[in-house]
Amino acid sequence: MTRLLTKARLVGERGEVPIAALILDKKGRCIGYGGNRRESMKDPLGHAELVALRQASWIKNDWRFNDCTLIVNLEPCPMCAGALIQARMGKIIYGSEDPKRGALGGTINLAEHKSAHHSMLIERGIMEEESKKIIVDWFKDKRLIARENLLSKLR
Repeated sequence: MTRLLTKARLVGERGEVPIAALILDKKGRCIGYGGNRRESMKDPLGHAELVALRQASWIKNDWRFNDCTLIVNLEPCPMCAGALIQARMGKIIYGSEDPKRGALGGTINLAEHKSAHHSMLIERGIMEEESKKIIVDWFKDKRLIARENLLSKLR
């Protein structure tokens, strides 16, 4: 998770919400990595988890991930949680809960919904404070910059 948080910070420096995800195969090898790309690619599907899934699917030459683990610094949103269920991800580890959009327990839990055809292990709160701080600080900096830009226009 420490390395993933370093990657998330780099994603934030590119102007994206600082979220990074990786997928490990059953031997613990990284087969997929993704950082948010919504802004840079102008892609609503450019979430870190989906980018990592796409890469891992290509490397694995399969869409089933029963024996794999996804690690991400923020709880997946409904779109990403749904994709992880569809991909049959074996285990998900995340840092910070997302009380606004989290779909694996934060606001809803799609993994436990009666429509979920796949059961996966979920481990929450790994380096939670550090994960939360990266995102909170990034949004704080964005608001500060926006405020300074507004004030400079008013002068």
